[in-house]
Amino acid sequence: MSQPTTELRNPQTTKIDSLSTLEILQIISREDQLVAEAVAEELPHIAAAVDIITSRLIAGGRLLYIGAGTSGRLGVLDASECPPTFSTDPSMVVGIIAGGSRALTTAVEGAEDDEHQGIVDVQQQQLSSADTLVGIATSGRTPYVLSAMHYARSIGAATIGVACSADSLMADEADVMITPVVGPEVISGSTRLKAGTATKLVLNMLTTTSMVKLGKTFGNLMVDLRATNSKLKARSIRIVQELTDLDSQAAHMLLASCDGELKTAIVSHQCQLDPAQARERLRRVDGHLRRALVR
Repeated sequence: MSQPTTELRNPQTTKIDSLSTLEILQIISREDQLVAEAVAEELPHIAAAVDIITSRLIAGGRLLYIGAGTSGRLGVLDASECPPTFSTDPSMVVGIIAGGSRALTTAVEGAEDDEHQGIVDVQQQQLSSADTLVGIATSGRTPYVLSAMHYARSIGAATIGVACSADSLMADEADVMITPVVGPEVISGSTRLKAGTATKLVLNMLTTTSMVKLGKTFGNLMVDLRATNSKLKARSIRIVQELTDLDSQAAHMLLASCDGELKTAIVSHQCQLDPAQARERLRRVDGHLRRALVR
């Protein structure tokens, strides 16, 4: 079996331990600049993945990430940021990591090689044919992830693969394969570097674009955010002000009258409806604020 790209030695860094601090940083920076280019080349595949994810979310399905080590942590991170950013139910986007929650902060030896546990973990999340499973493995050959993807396909779930090595085993289990090949790492095999950065960019695109298509934004404003802290409460007020021309106090009062629901507040004010009527209007257009504001 050929060695994955992520395990190869980088010819630019073979003497990195003999360089100055600035020279090391310059090399890391040059290598990092390759990441965005590699991700850009995968945009058609990322778009195909988003269309699958979005169609299944609209139909009531879920998006689940599964990975081990850095890949698993990135999936859990992306999933955990959806509820506060887009006011999604925590069950809509789920992150699964080999070794469980302990693996988020501590390496769990052997977890990535446990094929049986990959299946058990997605079964415990009640993966169904309505869902999309995104397998994340920079090498494209992590047994824990591959077994979960194989099981997902067997029950009719959609499968998307994210890897950073060409010609990976994961391609055999994926309906859509996203493969930003970033080349050998600065430190051989340390995939928390370029591969991890590429993975983070891809996951950002998957959820952000899906949420935009689900009507979670108005232009580039987060109109479906959940104001769970003072920063987000202040942002909610600013967004209402921007879309209604109300002053800060009036925007605060409007939000309060709509139970803090940004889209409800905006529709209520702009369309001169009470909160219940505004919610119903939004419901009829699947929560898309722009469509709700068309009189």
